[in-house]
Amino acid sequence: MVESDGILPNNTQTHKKIKYLILGCGSIGYNVLEELKEDDENVLVVDVNEKRVEDLRDHRHQAIVGDITDPGLLAKIPEPEVVFILAADKDANLAAVQNIKSAYPQTHVIARAMDLFSADQLVDHGADVVLYPQQVVAKSAVNHMNNLVASRNAQRLFSLLSSWTGTLGIITHKNPDPDAISSAMALAAIASNASGGKLATRILYEGNIGHQENRAFVNLLEIKMERLTPEILGECNYLALVDCVAPGMNNDLPLDTPINIVIDHHSTEGVTRLRKPEFLDSRPNVGATASIMTQYLQELYLPIDKKVATALFYGIRADTKEFQRNLSPQDLHNAAYLLPLSDRSLLEVIMAPSVSQETLDVLGHAIVNREVKHGYLFSNVGYVRNRDAIPQAADMLLNLEGVTTAMVYGITDNSITLSARNKDIRLHVGDVMKEAFSPIPGASAGGHATMAALSIPLNAFSLVKNKDELLNMIIDPVLSNFMKLVGISEAEGDES
Repeated sequence: MVESDGILPNNTQTHKKIKYLILGCGSIGYNVLEELKEDDENVLVVDVNEKRVEDLRDHRHQAIVGDITDPGLLAKIPEPEVVFILAADKDANLAAVQNIKSAYPQTHVIARAMDLFSADQLVDHGADVVLYPQQVVAKSAVNHMNNLVASRNAQRLFSLLSSWTGTLGIITHKNPDPDAISSAMALAAIASNASGGKLATRILYEGNIGHQENRAFVNLLEIKMERLTPEILGECNYLALVDCVAPGMNNDLPLDTPINIVIDHHSTEGVTRLRKPEFLDSRPNVGATASIMTQYLQELYLPIDKKVATALFYGIRADTKEFQRNLSPQDLHNAAYLLPLSDRSLLEVIMAPSVSQETLDVLGHAIVNREVKHGYLFSNVGYVRNRDAIPQAADMLLNLEGVTTAMVYGITDNSITLSARNKDIRLHVGDVMKEAFSPIPGASAGGHATMAALSIPLNAFSLVKNKDELLNMIIDPVLSNFMKLVGISEAEGDES
């Protein structure tokens, strides 16, 4: 018999402590009940509609009639671990939250909001989680859309590669890092599977692999890479760019170089192309290109070699600074997928390499030469052979007390290089650098909100012997422009 006055039958009053209490069992409440059906004996439903309660009990659910706004209702109900408050009445839900938190402060409360204002009220009165159905549906729709696009991109890439024969040159960005290198390895693996071995691949790079972890990464994983030359470029029937978005962007390719594939996690905003690639996948909301490549491998159900898995995991880890920077849920999901497939012992060795004397010298110069103005740190490390030491110095100096943005710059035989690191949420350092340095002919600048880079080729100054003077001559005006954009004066004193 259904009790219409909200009082539980005697056998229910003495029931063992229930786990879940659902207050309000309309369409949302019923769907929650269905999700909990494996634990059904520990679920109690309260609803004001007698007919609905009858139907639930006919289907062997524990259900009673009751007014969820009545404080006395809880005296007749065993203390729950979790309460779902899901009525279609925002005032009733708010009253229920207040009653639950008053009677059972330690109980977890998940409440339904009818609008954004009521969502804030529910939180203010103690709801642990607030569900706004329209928002949940919208997020789910976008998530399904992203998954659909990713799946179709993977299939398009596989189909394209399966139609090719000859040689695919996979070009990483200049001075490649683990993200770029591992992405190239994954693309080579996909190409091999797609073409049945009819398409050869060559991983190509310019610049240097100077960072000690990056050298250990390449050596320990026995990654075959070749220096890019005009001769090798001419031997490739197809070209792919990974972790760089276009010719001339963090690479020395001529702007009119025909590129067939571009896969990157940087923005394409402001990129001009003489020819659109056959396949383009650019996702600036993802923390690493290796994450995109991992998703392809999952969508295509391809077996992942242990070395490729190790490389991709480390690529995601390195480009998100140990999962702390520019991180997306997709990065975490992909890293979790890769970790069991990786070689843990190799990862440990890669992450603990020895530091070269030159890297130590550069870090020392960066510390000694630092200048700090209103939280912005600038440091000139002068002439360097290992340009990978510059971003290492920027990472280190960002940890100094009072520093919110660190910019470290130096000069090599071929270019002026600047690395920026930022933890000021008001500043998108990549956008500001792009605006500050874009007037310089040939300069490549930009990046993310928390990290960015600049490279200025020295083609016109290759005969200048005094590198330090050349560095100051070129960098000082553009640093002045940067300071104006962020609102600090060069005349202000050093805070270091």
